[in-house]
Amino acid sequence: MPLKTKENYLKNMYMIDEEKGVISLSALGKRLRVSIPTVNSMAKRLHNNGFVTYEKYKPLKLTKKGKKEAALIIRRHRIAEMFLVKKMNFGWEEVHDIAEEMEHVESEILFERMNEILGSPAFDPHGSPIPDRNGNIVLDNYPRLSEMQEGDMVKLMALYDDNSEFLKFLNGKKLKLGAQISINKIESFDGSMTVSYKNESEVTLSREVCESLFVKLANEK
Repeated sequence: MPLKTKENYLKNMYMIDEEKGVISLSALGKRLRVSIPTVNSMAKRLHNNGFVTYEKYKPLKLTKKGKKEAALIIRRHRIAEMFLVKKMNFGWEEVHDIAEEMEHVESEILFERMNEILGSPAFDPHGSPIPDRNGNIVLDNYPRLSEMQEGDMVKLMALYDDNSEFLKFLNGKKLKLGAQISINKIESFDGSMTVSYKNESEVTLSREVCESLFVKLANEK
């Protein structure tokens, strides 16, 4: 099978498993924008190559081999994003599509050199953890901003959604990772929040936006 196709399947299976805890054919097809028969056929091929456990009418499961392969693809993607932002001055809203292409480059030395130049960062520009060279990844269980209370002071740690339109929206609000956010008011009707941070005061964020921002209490280590 084409390398890029195989890697896209494995990476997206990994992400679905991370988000939902179960990998259904329908969820994978929706994410990859392909039909269920196409997903089913590819799942069988990945099963035959030892990357996936496939059983008819049951959710897919990544094998140990499949998980490691997927994690290393994600590692390349996130290192590429960080390099583009930190060393090439791209905006965080510009790098996803470029990194999507770079992640398929078969050159471990290239990505390790990029990682070395960056100082081995633990996170990408959107706050997502970068797997290590063995495919191990440490996930931080940060709560969403929408789960916090009025009067809380929190720090923005990561994003659930890193699509370019959302990132452009955050740029317009001058809201970046590391921002100290004070929750001034929560509307009981729709869950929207009025917040303040840095030089911005009384900024209104919808519940949808608040659910896409991962935070921790500002006084937590």
